[in-house]
Amino acid sequence: MTMSIRPIRTAALSLAAVSLLAAPVAANGYREKGKAVTIAGTKLSVTPPRDWNLLSIRPGKKAETWTLDGERLNEITWYAGIEPDEPLIRETSRKTKPLPRLKRATLLAEIPELLETTYRTERQVADFTLTASAPDPFLGQPGIRFSYAYADNDHLPRRGEARATLIGGRLYLATFDAPRQYFFDRSLGDFRALTDAATLS
Repeated sequence: MTMSIRPIRTAALSLAAVSLLAAPVAANGYREKGKAVTIAGTKLSVTPPRDWNLLSIRPGKKAETWTLDGERLNEITWYAGIEPDEPLIRETSRKTKPLPRLKRATLLAEIPELLETTYRTERQVADFTLTASAPDPFLGQPGIRFSYAYADNDHLPRRGEARATLIGGRLYLATFDAPRQYFFDRSLGDFRALTDAATLS
């Protein structure tokens, strides 16, 4: 079943966000409220407290992206069981554009840097600021919650929040990214409720 992205009150959007709305949205899946689904065919699963759209383009073999209103307006990306020596996302060129990789010795406190370096490399982010970081359980294990701010190649200021844990040497990470104006604050609670509903079998 496919659900179209619902219309947004454009009066509340910045001019840059309006241009994003005009772009085509790749959504080919539907994540229905109250129905458990697995993430990227892994043991990570979630029962969403509300309906979501699944974007058709997956950032990596063990990752998938959900949205409420459209690509780049509010994106939650799940990274499910990234193993040592693997990047978070699909690498376009290991020779000319190498991505950072999870290391066996990586600590939870180093996950924000892993995400930052990935964004700087893949999204051409020049300005990325970690704004907060604190221990926080995730998937029933010791974890970390951190927030950040950046602007990528479309120059639209964005904010993000992420939750992560390391289990058996594998990284489980969920990120929420949205334009700083309007979208981030409106959907942050949905991200928190969704990640609270995630489990690992």
